[in-house]
Amino acid sequence: MSEIEGIYEDLEADVSLEEFREAVEAKVEQMGGLADEETAAMLIAHELGESEVTGVADIEPGMEEAKFTAKVVKIGDLRTFERDGEDEDGRVVNVEVADETGSVRAAFWDEHAQAAVDELEEGQVLKVKGRPKEGFSGVEVSVDDVEPDDDTEIDVQISDTYTVEALSLGLSDVNLVGVVLDTDAVRTFDRDDGSEGKVANLTLGDSTGRVRVTLWDERADLAEEFAPGDTVEVVDGYVRDRDGSLELHVGNRGAVEEVEADVEYVPESTPIESLEIGDTVDIAGVVRSADPKRTFDRDDGSEGQVRNIRVQDATGDIRVAMWSEKADVDVGPGDEVALADVEIKDGWQDDLEASAGWRSTVTVLGEGGGGASADSSSADGGSESAGLSAFADGAAGDSATDDAETVDGEEDSDDADDADDPEDGEQIEFTGVVVQAGDPVVLDDGETTMSVETSADVGLGKEVTARGQVIDGRLEADEVF
Repeated sequence: MSEIEGIYEDLEADVSLEEFREAVEAKVEQMGGLADEETAAMLIAHELGESEVTGVADIEPGMEEAKFTAKVVKIGDLRTFERDGEDEDGRVVNVEVADETGSVRAAFWDEHAQAAVDELEEGQVLKVKGRPKEGFSGVEVSVDDVEPDDDTEIDVQISDTYTVEALSLGLSDVNLVGVVLDTDAVRTFDRDDGSEGKVANLTLGDSTGRVRVTLWDERADLAEEFAPGDTVEVVDGYVRDRDGSLELHVGNRGAVEEVEADVEYVPESTPIESLEIGDTVDIAGVVRSADPKRTFDRDDGSEGQVRNIRVQDATGDIRVAMWSEKADVDVGPGDEVALADVEIKDGWQDDLEASAGWRSTVTVLGEGGGGASADSSSADGGSESAGLSAFADGAAGDSATDDAETVDGEEDSDDADDADDPEDGEQIEFTGVVVQAGDPVVLDDGETTMSVETSADVGLGKEVTARGQVIDGRLEADEVF
């Protein structure tokens, strides 16, 4: 075996030995005798190794060349344009190609453009060699060479209408039908050029999963036209990555329209008993208690709001803090809810707590109507909430009425809460999470709140203990630690 053959054998590139030899000879000639065949072979092997990618998702704009195999998903129209200083018009066709890792736009120029229109078909698998660059809607590849690959199978969807599960990084011209799970308010921001932009979000679900939809500028106001439970179609969206998760974006050429379609969303949830601090998870269950919404002043002077609910599934229960717009969700005892992308934190008295922030989704799956009365509870002290078995394997929900809530055999009512309130002049110690850091400080222990007069510097969201005397319903703290 020659040295060239030995180097070729070690090369894991999709190129024949004959093509490799030709490249080596060309490299020797190019270097004008400064390199022998063995050195030239090593240089070619290095170049080929750098250009080979394991999947479309590995293609980056900084690469000099990329070689990959992908399936034709969509073939665009042939467009012509004038080149400066040339009589003949240029031609280009954009072809969407994809593999299991993602998709990318391949630009076919001039003679390659006409061949793409005449010879390519959707579903065809190609070996592509080209130069990656940053395009208008993400990475695109300017094609230098292409050939059919009839021996390779690539499992990607060939359609303009996608399911959530079928979305992949880089896809464009995406149509998707889903049920609205959550909406956010329209937000404005300043661009680098001084103009003002707008953005809003929807969360959509279908039978395969859920996805966050980001609406930009003229399309941002669409978020205010829909409510949870509406069925809509996203038209001409494109897929982007944000913090490791795929999002479907809609710009000015796209749209979101309400449609009549039967779309089922079934949430997948993590059992509450298995949650751990630091997890970002989906949970689902029945609301067994819901506190009133509270407002507080942030350090930057803005006003925030939070509402606490307690959610139970077949394995346990957990307090959920719903922040900002999430605090406005109309949810009460007996309602079935799904909470997506909530962060598990260390709460009061070493109890776990779920935090539903701006990235979270709160979906009311079924209304409990206040739940069953205490008289209708079963022998084990609980009544089964309607529809709970859909996500909690028949877990018993907690009975609740407007006046009282039965939880684990204990009845909490407004009268019972009043009986536990501290009296004026009483020395107490109160531990809770800071939900208002201004004057006064407000602490929340998961069941009650306490206003605290103190000059101590406390941070929003921190758990602290205040010790002192109760005066006019407020705790005048001698110590805060």
